[in-house]
Amino acid sequence: MNKQKTKNLAFMSLFIAIEILMVMIPFLGFIPVGPLRATTLHIPVIIAGIVLGKNKGAGIGLVFGLSSLIINTIQPTVTSFVFSPFLSGSIMSAFVAIIPRVLIGYVAGFIYEKLKMKNEIMAMTLGSFLGAMTNTILVLGGIYVIFGSQYASAIGKDFSVLFPYLIGIITTNGIVEAIVGTIIAVMVSKILIKMN
Repeated sequence: MNKQKTKNLAFMSLFIAIEILMVMIPFLGFIPVGPLRATTLHIPVIIAGIVLGKNKGAGIGLVFGLSSLIINTIQPTVTSFVFSPFLSGSIMSAFVAIIPRVLIGYVAGFIYEKLKMKNEIMAMTLGSFLGAMTNTILVLGGIYVIFGSQYASAIGKDFSVLFPYLIGIITTNGIVEAIVGTIIAVMVSKILIKMN
């Protein structure tokens, strides 16, 4: 039992280090795409959720969320206020930055846990995809609901076209991000589960 705890602690430390490293290397963790930053930081969170369980996955998601809050505070773009309470003056920015990211690992781990006995690869695939989509939908949904008019103004759009604009991001970038993340997460998770 102690050996497993030590191994899990080592994996947690590794996932935290990977998240921090991805944040620090330009264009690796956060990739500028117009007024948004695409991300690859959800991938280690998904893997942690599958390999270590939903609660530890949520913990790695917290690292992602805090990283997002920090990077948007110290290296702001025109839309960074939605992720930084220091820029927006609203604690709801911390909600948008952190809660969806925590839920990535939790959702991925929960789905894997519930379905792995039926079909492990399907459980990994579904958990990975839905974990990634949880992030995309909750972040963009949070932006729309909480900061809609300010966000529309920041990107030079009328609020009336913001909803279709965000749906367009979900159905294009969001799905591509989720598919790529799923492929990588499933490949890596298979290896790490054998090691764990």
